[in-house]
Amino acid sequence: MSGRIGRSKFKQGLAFRRCWICSSAARGWGSLFEGIAIWAERVKTLSVDDVKRRVRTVLRWQLANGVQFVRSHVDVCDPELRAVRALLELREEIGDQMTLQLVAFPQQGILSFEGGEELMRKAVEMGVDVVGAIPHFELTREYGERSVKFAMALAADKGLRVDIHCDETDDDHSRFVEVMAAETIRLGMGGRVTASHTTAMHSYNNAYAYRLINNLKRAGMHMVTNPLDNATLQGRFDSYPIRRGHTRVKELLSAGVNVCVGHDSVMDPWYPLGYGDPMQAAFVLAHYGQMSGHDELRTLIDMITRNPAEALGLEDYGLEVGCRADLCAFAAPTEMDAIRLVAPRKLVVRAGKVVARTEPAHTTVVWDGREEQVDFLKP
Repeated sequence: MSGRIGRSKFKQGLAFRRCWICSSAARGWGSLFEGIAIWAERVKTLSVDDVKRRVRTVLRWQLANGVQFVRSHVDVCDPELRAVRALLELREEIGDQMTLQLVAFPQQGILSFEGGEELMRKAVEMGVDVVGAIPHFELTREYGERSVKFAMALAADKGLRVDIHCDETDDDHSRFVEVMAAETIRLGMGGRVTASHTTAMHSYNNAYAYRLINNLKRAGMHMVTNPLDNATLQGRFDSYPIRRGHTRVKELLSAGVNVCVGHDSVMDPWYPLGYGDPMQAAFVLAHYGQMSGHDELRTLIDMITRNPAEALGLEDYGLEVGCRADLCAFAAPTEMDAIRLVAPRKLVVRAGKVVARTEPAHTTVVWDGREEQVDFLKP
């Protein structure tokens, strides 16, 4: 590598959320619950081929962005389980081109959707890798708690990991992540359980949040914040001031909890933008999470590489001798510049082979009557 291209010292493993949902459905005013309602109608018209076509597109985008490990939540609230069948087929078809983990995800609830428990069991029998839930969307608090316990018991019985969309709301009474922590400890599942979103933590009183965060550390849980979706979905019921509505990233990190950055959605009823780039999510969190210090920017890189690798259970991840030869190289000399510029991936290498290339754009300006090249880097 020469010139201003910096060789990255890390690989990229991301836990992307709902990466296969690229719905053409229109969005309204932009709340989480409205998105779920739109999706509930859209899922009725899905076909296996349609899902696979959309997923292939997004996976190629992700690979071009250096992503080689993907965790995708697959909606099981369909009696025919078309999305599950489609993603399982595609996982086999792509082989070792990418590593795809599939989560059985009950978008409309486990207990609140007719036959939800049986659909979850069937998805697990079909071969998904991870068990999910959505307790804050269940009809009652009691249903929410039961859904967490059901999902975690199912995962424990089958030896699977857990990744639950949890407390994705501004409601400070939504406290299902404490149930996750308690069940993780009770079942001895430390290191295998992930709570995604947990945006309600933003609204908890500090005394409760302090106790909770210490219990999350004790449980050995992983946390995923999704800056792109969380920044647009939360605070929709506020007047002014409008809360930022993301989980307590800095406090969790300070307590030693493993915190990851996820992308969440790509062009769907919840988030109409995005192109599957984890650097874009890290860039947004640098602002919205006030993580602009030098060490904090370096931490953001870990939050889209090493930390998700731990949450996904990747044992051969890293640059140490004996690890897989997977890496990406940025068109930037430093981590700070990589985030600042959302720098393109010059090269993406998987198992020692180049699998993606990007030629950075060449920009010129006319200055004092002369054409000069601009590279957006410090002289």
